[in-house]
Amino acid sequence: MTEHLPALQVVVPLIAAPLCALLRPGRAVWLLAMAACALCLLIAALLLDRVLAQGVISYAMGGWPAPWGIVYRVDAANAYMLLIVAMIGAVVMAFARPVVEQRVRLPVRKQPWFYATYLLCLTGLLGMIITGDAFNVFVFLEISSLSSYALISIGRDRRALTAAYQYLIMGTIGATFILIGIGFLYVMTGTLNMEDLAARLPAVADTRTIRTAFAFLTIGISLKLALFPLHLWLPNAYAYAPSAVTAFLAATATKVAIYVLLRFFFTIFGAQFSFGTMHLDAILLPLALAGIFSASVVAIFQTNVKRMLAYSSVAQIGYMVLGISLVSVTGLTAAISHLFNHALMKGTLFMALGCVSFRIGAVSLDRMAGVGRTMPWTMGAFVIGGLSLIGVPLTAGFVSKWYLILGALERGWWPVALLVLFTSLLAVVYIWRVVEVAYFQPAPEDRTTGEAPLALLAPTWTLALANLYFGIDTSLNAGVARRAAEALLGVGQ
Repeated sequence: MTEHLPALQVVVPLIAAPLCALLRPGRAVWLLAMAACALCLLIAALLLDRVLAQGVISYAMGGWPAPWGIVYRVDAANAYMLLIVAMIGAVVMAFARPVVEQRVRLPVRKQPWFYATYLLCLTGLLGMIITGDAFNVFVFLEISSLSSYALISIGRDRRALTAAYQYLIMGTIGATFILIGIGFLYVMTGTLNMEDLAARLPAVADTRTIRTAFAFLTIGISLKLALFPLHLWLPNAYAYAPSAVTAFLAATATKVAIYVLLRFFFTIFGAQFSFGTMHLDAILLPLALAGIFSASVVAIFQTNVKRMLAYSSVAQIGYMVLGISLVSVTGLTAAISHLFNHALMKGTLFMALGCVSFRIGAVSLDRMAGVGRTMPWTMGAFVIGGLSLIGVPLTAGFVSKWYLILGALERGWWPVALLVLFTSLLAVVYIWRVVEVAYFQPAPEDRTTGEAPLALLAPTWTLALANLYFGIDTSLNAGVARRAAEALLGVGQ
């Protein structure tokens, strides 16, 4: 059975999704979804362990070898990403049941469809990561995107429908651009297998068709990862989706899009073509810096805390893209480790806000006065996530920012290093606004709510403690990230 782990990584949630839809509402459907997510996490952990011990794993679907068949190829980079997505998928699923039962616009009889859609979204994200076929990336992208639109639309606020529609329009444009780019690659090379594409592209790299494909893929993937200024769909989607959905998508969806960018531009096109011939870094660097600064400033003035963290996510995406644009092992290590660390910190923060929303029904600053005293465990987790977001030492967020500053200094870009430090101070400002309201303003006299239930606190604190643990033991979030960076750049091969 261990030989079929790459296939099971996708097949398990894909089969569990329709089974959830067939079950009656109740604990059984959640248990099935939880079991599927837990099994995905176990498979991802086993795959990462095998890759680190034995090297790259190739799995030919149906026994058809590449390039004729679809091959799942697992190396350090995507094994690392599989672990991130599967881990967040399992933790958020543990968090989701009370939210689904009380905080979504779904009648009870339709609640199993939430779990089915969630598992389909997880299937799409895992499939995008593990596949070695360029067209399959588009197929799994559509599975995850369509599921995401449905998940966002079930928020209690009717603006969730508008946010889902806006995301649908922007996401469809992005997916179309990606499909056009993949089509151009196929026309010029006659293959869709990523390894085969990488071998055949140098012979036709100087053609206008390949350069056009590169441009389409750059714009399409940038839309999906919400790179400034193509991020306009993200704030509303995060602000009005149910808390469990926001936590899941914020911690996984844009990270998988960044992985796709890494896979196309480092594995298929190659770093020399992407950054030497096409000078992609000259585009990514200014957009990343503009996104980091402008989104951090905009976040300061938000009164809806979920929206504040949404703009913060745009800034954090800027940090990752900045690391990629350095085109060095240190820079890529910063970007890849920040994928992991940002999943932990944003998962913690949005789940903590989910706990607040579960009790007081809102996450606006004026409604959160005094919540630090009535919900101390919830706000304690929020503070830990906020410290990691800022990049305080001994938190996971510090690790990737440290590598990012080192990477900038290696290139002699000390103004970039200073901007990273300055925008971390801006993060102090908007996180402090929440802390000040929660701890230093009196709670309304009519508020009688207490702490969030254990079913919500346990998964929230799981990620909160992970922020602290991986700030001390960096063998996974930084160590494996460095191996993935070296593999993508071809260092030591």
